[in-house]
Amino acid sequence: MQKIISAVVADIGKVLLGKDHQVKLALACLLSRGHLLIEDLPGMGKTTLAHALAQVLGLSYKRVQFTSDMLPADIVGVSIFERDSGNFRFHEGPVFSQLLLADEINRASPKTQSALLEAMEERQVSVDGETRPLPQPFFVIATQNPLHQSGTFTLPESQLDRFLMRISLGYPTREAERALFQGVDPREQLRKLRPRLDRAGLAQLQGLVGQVKASSSLLDYLERLVLHTRQSQDCPVGLSPRGALALLHAARAWALIHGRGHVLPEDIQAVLPAVAGHRLQSESGDGAQLVERLIRQVDVIAA
Repeated sequence: MQKIISAVVADIGKVLLGKDHQVKLALACLLSRGHLLIEDLPGMGKTTLAHALAQVLGLSYKRVQFTSDMLPADIVGVSIFERDSGNFRFHEGPVFSQLLLADEINRASPKTQSALLEAMEERQVSVDGETRPLPQPFFVIATQNPLHQSGTFTLPESQLDRFLMRISLGYPTREAERALFQGVDPREQLRKLRPRLDRAGLAQLQGLVGQVKASSSLLDYLERLVLHTRQSQDCPVGLSPRGALALLHAARAWALIHGRGHVLPEDIQAVLPAVAGHRLQSESGDGAQLVERLIRQVDVIAA
């Protein structure tokens, strides 16, 4: 399985040059059965990363461009009356796919954003009083532009908490950008991608994540981190139990990606910014600085 994981990372790296760390974080998120939020400026490769993940993992993929006039029915589907049969027939929306790319999710109204809450948490949607299960596996990869850009709506805390990770791609390295200038076309590389996994293979990898061991001393460190967020004056809102579990699941996936059967403190620290950055609240709104302080202030070994 380690060879498959390395091949997945390498394949996506051919499309998204110089972003191996972010690719591994995104893969760890999906192996942890979580949803991913990618926040960055337009043109950084957010949509490309989502499409590449779907291609390599062998997932059915649908993309929805969120706009201010979008309605919840545009995502989950709608029942339409058919005159010939005299009955209503439900037409599935794009949410009925294994990987849904919610592009520029924060350009839609809060009402439309909330249409994804049940789908992300329960893997099902309720329409016209009937509950309909979603395909398995089911992932949401959402992209959003920085809030200072015009035409954006802030994602509510309940929506943010549904995302196991939030990552940012940032500007490419000098070497990667030079390769783009010299004719390396990410869209052409994307068309060349072939699935490395099928549904059974992905399920097997997800099962292996749960088998990665976390020692009692490692769990002690995790508990101290979580407790510090709840007691520190720097964090008006600390990590919830769901956030704490997300941190453990992501650390296990990170360890698996790097070929280990046990979690190290370094694994927790590697995924902490992506898992906790959007969950921790501060007056400045910058969770990244809070995470950096958290790592510095909480000792790996208890005093």
